[in-house]
Amino acid sequence: MNITVKLFASLREQVGKGEVKLNAEKPMTIAQIWAQVSEEMPLPTHILMALNMQYVEANALAEAGDEVAFFPPVTGG
Repeated sequence: MNITVKLFASLREQVGKGEVKLNAEKPMTIAQIWAQVSEEMPLPTHILMALNMQYVEANALAEAGDEVAFFPPVTGG
């Protein structure tokens, strides 16, 4: 099964992809997922990460069937 990874805004531009499907043979941390989809780019500071629509830290574990999202902080006015 796959982990669906979604990238938004400037992160999509950095990585060059808006969505990636990763083959998940075992649980992976969010940081490991970022490294794989970004081809080893450092994890940006202040990035927001979500696992199944819940904010998480980089050490959270994702499993097959999960959805992971990365997006920059949002500002408003």
